[in-house]
Amino acid sequence: MNNGDDTQSLDPRLSSRVSAPQTLSQLPTNGFSSIIAPIGIGTFNQLSDPTASPTKEIPVQESENLIAELTYELLVDSTNSELSEDISDDDPISDNSVSVRLPALPRSSLPTGLCYDARMRFHCELEPSKERSDFHPEDPRRIYYIYRALCDAGLVDDKISTPPLVKRVLHRIPARHATKSEICLVHQKSHYEFMERTRDMTDNELIRRENAGDSVYFNQSTFVTALLSAGGAIDTCLAVAKGDLRNAIAVIRPPGHHAECDRPMGFCHFDNVSIAARVCQQEFREACRKILIGCNGIQQAFESDPNVLYISIHVHENGKFYPAGPYGDHTHCGLGPGLGKNINIPWPTRGMGDADYLFAFQQVVMPVAYEFDPDLVIVAAGFDAAVGDQLGGCFVTPPCYAHMTHMLMSLANGKVVVCLEGGYNLKSIAVSALAVTRTLMGEPPVRIPETIPTKLGAATVQKVALHQSNYWRCLYPKDSTPDFPVPLGSERLHDVIRAYQSKLLYDTHKMINLWIFRDRISKSFDNQVLATANYDSNVPLIVIFHDPPEVRGVPHPVTNKLELHNVWLTDVLKHYIAWAVGRGFGVIDVNVPKYLTGIDDEEGYFEEEKPRRTLATEELAVYLWENYIECNESNEIFFLGIGEAYNGVLHLLSTRNDGAFSRISGVVNFIVENTLRPVSEQNVFHFQLSKWYYRNSLLLIASDHAVWHPDRPKKPSKRFGSLVKSPHTALNQMLMGHKEEVQDFLLQRIRGEPADGKIVVAGSGAGAGAANVDVGG
Repeated sequence: MNNGDDTQSLDPRLSSRVSAPQTLSQLPTNGFSSIIAPIGIGTFNQLSDPTASPTKEIPVQESENLIAELTYELLVDSTNSELSEDISDDDPISDNSVSVRLPALPRSSLPTGLCYDARMRFHCELEPSKERSDFHPEDPRRIYYIYRALCDAGLVDDKISTPPLVKRVLHRIPARHATKSEICLVHQKSHYEFMERTRDMTDNELIRRENAGDSVYFNQSTFVTALLSAGGAIDTCLAVAKGDLRNAIAVIRPPGHHAECDRPMGFCHFDNVSIAARVCQQEFREACRKILIGCNGIQQAFESDPNVLYISIHVHENGKFYPAGPYGDHTHCGLGPGLGKNINIPWPTRGMGDADYLFAFQQVVMPVAYEFDPDLVIVAAGFDAAVGDQLGGCFVTPPCYAHMTHMLMSLANGKVVVCLEGGYNLKSIAVSALAVTRTLMGEPPVRIPETIPTKLGAATVQKVALHQSNYWRCLYPKDSTPDFPVPLGSERLHDVIRAYQSKLLYDTHKMINLWIFRDRISKSFDNQVLATANYDSNVPLIVIFHDPPEVRGVPHPVTNKLELHNVWLTDVLKHYIAWAVGRGFGVIDVNVPKYLTGIDDEEGYFEEEKPRRTLATEELAVYLWENYIECNESNEIFFLGIGEAYNGVLHLLSTRNDGAFSRISGVVNFIVENTLRPVSEQNVFHFQLSKWYYRNSLLLIASDHAVWHPDRPKKPSKRFGSLVKSPHTALNQMLMGHKEEVQDFLLQRIRGEPADGKIVVAGSGAGAGAANVDVGG
C-alpha cells in the first residue's frame, strides 16, 4: 500500500466523493472499523484534498443503496491476506488506513411527518336525536383530540402548542383531495359516483341512505372529506416511500378499513390505506413493490396480491364480532397468488391486553414481516383496542402501541406510515397516538410490566402460527395435519385409546360396555360407558363422569410430528377404579370425549365445541340414570365429576325431583379450568336442593381457579357445594394428591358417619344386605 494519495485504489464510485482524515482522532482504531469508518451526513469530500469544497449532496435513496453495496464489498475485502498483514495489532493506527465518508444516518436524520387537516371534521351527523345525550362513535373530535395532544406535547409548530417545542418538530404534510383515478384503483367506479352524488342529496335523502346502510352516516360534505382523508393518506405514504421523510403519522378521518370495493360500511367510505398502497406501487414500481399493511379490517383489496402482506389482529368472537362472519378467521389466508399473504390473528373474545398483542407480534407478525422484507410498512392504526374504548373492549395501553410501532420501525429501512383508522374513546386515542408519534420521532417506548399472555391469547397465536407455517419458512413447528387426511387410513387417537382402555378394564376388572340406545348420542358414546358386573347389585355404586385421559407428547421441533415413543398416556382414574373394585363396589366409568363421533364429523384439526359437548353429556347422564341406575338395587350411589364432564352430574342433580336424593350418598367434583356451576332445580334457586348439595358434596378446586381470586367481593354461595382449595393446578396432580381424601369421604358415608361435621341427610342403607363389601380403612 502507498502512503500518499491513494484515491485510485478505492472504488471509482467514491472518487472525489470521500475525504481523508484531518486528525488522528478521526482515524479508526481496530477491527472492521479500520475499513468501515465513521459515516458522515449527506455529502462527500475529495480524498486527496482536505480543504476541497464539498461536492453535490447524494439523494437518500441512492446513499442507502451505496452504503449497502460498499459495506458488503468492504467486508469481503477485509479477508484479504495482504490487507490483514499490513494492519497489525501493534500498529492500530496506520497511515494506510482510509476513512470512508459515507452519508451518515440517512434515515434518522430525516424528520417525522404529520398529516392533519381541520376540514376532515366537516363530516358529521346531520341530525343527531335531541333526546340523545351521546354522539356517534366516529366523532369529528377524534382527530382534534389527537392533534391537540401532539401540540400539548410540544411536537407541532402551531400557535396552540405548549412550549418548549422539541428540537425537531413534526414536518407538516398538506392534505389534498384524492383523484377519481386514485380512488378507482381500489373501488368500483359506481361506488365513487354514488359518493359523489351525496353532495347534492337533501338531508332527508341522506338520512334515508344512512338508515339503509351498514353503520355509516352522510352529510353534504362527506364526499369531499373522504377524498381529503384518502388524499392525505396517499401523500403521506408517498413522502415516506420517496425518502423525503423518515416516517409519518396521518391523523385522518373518515376511516377506511371496513369500506368495500362497492359500498361504504362500518363508519368507512373510501379505503384510505389500500388506495395509498396502490398509488405507491404504481408510482415507484420496483422501489416500492412489496408493502406490509398491519390493520384491523383491510383484506378484500389485497387477498390475491402476492406483493402486499396483510396482517390483522382483531376481535373475532368466532365470527360474531363486527363485521361478523368467518372472513376474519385464521383459515382465510388469501387467494391464488396471494395465498399466505393474508394473516388474521382473531381473538376469540374481548378483553385481550398488552401481553397478548406483544406475543402475537413476537411469534407471528415480526418473523413473517422479516421474511417478507417489505419496501414500505403502512399501519392502519386500530386504536379501538385501546384501554377504555367502548367498542373494541380490549386493554392495550399506550406503551404497548409504542412497542409495536418500535418493532415495525426495524422493517423497510424504517419507512413506516401510521394512518388513523379505528378508536372511539377520545382520551384513549389521544394518548395512544401520542405514544406512537413519540416512538416514530425516536423516543424509546416505556417499559411494560405485564408480558405473560393469557391462555386464550397464547392458544390463538400458536394456532395462527401453526396454520401459517404452511406458507412461511420462518414459522416453526410446521403444521403436520395436511399429511394425514382420512383417506390415508387415519383414525383419531381418542377412539384408539378408549378401545385400549376398554380391553384393559375388561381384562383387569371384567368391566363391560353399557349400550346407549339413543340415536343422537349412541355412536358418540360407543365404548365410552363401562361397568363392572355388579353395577346393578345391592352394593355401593360409584359413577364416574370424566374427561378423556391426558396424552403428553414431545413433538419434533421442526416437523411437529409426534413419534409414539415420545408420547405418554396419563390415566390416574384407573387407581380409583381399582380401589373401588377391590372393595366390592360397583363402578360405572363414563368417558366423555371432546370429539363426539357422529356429531362432530370433521376432518383435520378440531376445536372442542363445549356447548355441544355439554348438551350431549347432560343427555347421557339422564339416559344412564333412567336406564341403568334408577332401576338397580343400590341404595348408596356416589357421583364423581372430573373436569368439564362434571356438567352431566350437575344437570342430573338439578333435574331429578323424584326421590333420587334418598339414594345418592355423595358427590365429588374436580374443577380446574371449567366454570363453577351452582346446583338448582331447573336453573331456579331451590333451597332444599342447595342445602343437600352443600352437605353431601366435596368440590376440589384448582388453586389458580377464578373462584379464589382475591378481588372476588364475597365467598361463593352454598349452592355451589362445599368448596376445598387444592394446592395443585393440574387435573392429574389433583387426582393423585386428593385420592386418599376422596376415598375417606366415600367410606365415611358408606358407614353412615358424618364427614367433617356434616350431617348426612341422604339415605345410607348398606345394611345387612350389602354382601362382600369392605368398608374398612
